[in-house]
Amino acid sequence: MKKEFVRHVVVFEIHFKEFRKTLDREALKKLYQVLTLIMMVEVIPIKFLKAIEGRKGLFEIRVEHENNIYRVFCCFDAGNLVILFNGFQKKTQKIPAEQLDKAEALMKKYFDQKKEQNNG
Repeated sequence: MKKEFVRHVVVFEIHFKEFRKTLDREALKKLYQVLTLIMMVEVIPIKFLKAIEGRKGLFEIRVEHENNIYRVFCCFDAGNLVILFNGFQKKTQKIPAEQLDKAEALMKKYFDQKKEQNNG
């Protein structure tokens, strides 16, 4: 029996696709396992998805593969839609400010475009 998804994942613009191209086959496989988990489970463990402190509505998808840590920024829309923005390989404890700023700008752009489409 096919399991229904509790949420769907959508890519906004090309930033996630560009990030995906930088990953090796095994890291990419791990990333897709985490995305599948996000689509299928009602409550996502914090190990895989965490809200970004001080950035309202912005989340990070967390992927670890071998000694590498990857992050993909996202937000929720309409409760069951996950919008993917940019991703990067994390090399320090802190998330680089330019990556956070980029994700926040993409999230704003996404919702601005959606608002425009709904009003147009």
